[in-house]
Amino acid sequence: MRLCLLGDSIAAGVGSTRREDTLGPLLAQHLRAAGHQIDLQVRAFPGAKSADLRAQVRAAGKVDIAVVVIGANDLTRFVPPDVGAQQLHDAVADLRATGAEVVVATAPDLSVVAHVPPALRDIVSAASRQYAEAQQRAVIRAGGVVAHVERAVTPQFAADPSLFAGDRFHPSAAGYRAIAAALAPAVEAVAARI
Repeated sequence: MRLCLLGDSIAAGVGSTRREDTLGPLLAQHLRAAGHQIDLQVRAFPGAKSADLRAQVRAAGKVDIAVVVIGANDLTRFVPPDVGAQQLHDAVADLRATGAEVVVATAPDLSVVAHVPPALRDIVSAASRQYAEAQQRAVIRAGGVVAHVERAVTPQFAADPSLFAGDRFHPSAAGYRAIAAALAPAVEAVAARI
């Protein structure tokens, strides 16, 4: 089964000191435990926005499952929600047209990042939620599956600083394990359909 991770630095594993503690290998481990043979590729790269997904999809080629993690850089660079959501929609639709199952983790709630001043946290949280909701509608319209990772991990990241890497922005190995645990049920569900 060909598994491909697309998207930004979280999909690429920035923040973890060991490759095996990043999202791709952790999800592959979940699928192997469920009895699947996995060929993993990671096309995600740090700094990617939704506009970069088209090139990543082309580079991925034919895959069985695509896991897309995108949105944080769109938020930090003030990409309008409708623009980023449409770019995500197009990437998911292109993947679905090749027969891939697609699972998307939408934009995280950036209000839990330590660099965000307390006075701005409510505004940042609302903007993050608005962006994620636009993404969710776009993914469903394109035939993908939304994994509500942010709902599961936001309270964990808010309560436990050890889930962040030393830069206090990207996940640590423990943070990646939390994200993978939240993503795994959706990924395992689409794998069961293949």
